[in-house]
Amino acid sequence: MRVVLQRVKEAKVTVEDKVVGQIEKGIVLLVGAKSGDSDQDVEYLADKCLNLRIFEDQNHKMNLSAKDVGAEVLVVSQFTLYADTRKGRRPSFADALEPALAEKLYLKFIDEMESKGLKTEKGIFGAKMLVEIQNWGPVTLILDSK
Repeated sequence: MRVVLQRVKEAKVTVEDKVVGQIEKGIVLLVGAKSGDSDQDVEYLADKCLNLRIFEDQNHKMNLSAKDVGAEVLVVSQFTLYADTRKGRRPSFADALEPALAEKLYLKFIDEMESKGLKTEKGIFGAKMLVEIQNWGPVTLILDSK
């Protein structure tokens, strides 16, 4: 499983001209699953995302986690994180998990975020979404479960 984490001032996701998820200060998590991923991958990455020290303390050092600062969370499915672009000009998505299984892991990931008590918003799995992100820092991290 792979997550692209961005620390944001605000972010929102729109589907068919309707805002379906919106947050203020927090993190946007673009989540992709590949063949072989399981609940253990979800649990590992959810914990990692919530506990990474990426927010500044009073000394301007990145010493505080999303949990520490009560950050809001926006989770968006992103199968293209497993694009293979090594050959040709068209990305291959052969490593991405089939949609039905990927959606189950995506929903479990959201459940893990919500269970930690942070406001959690989400996109719509499989929908064409407009994701607006005000990356703060900028801080962008790529996390893999394996």
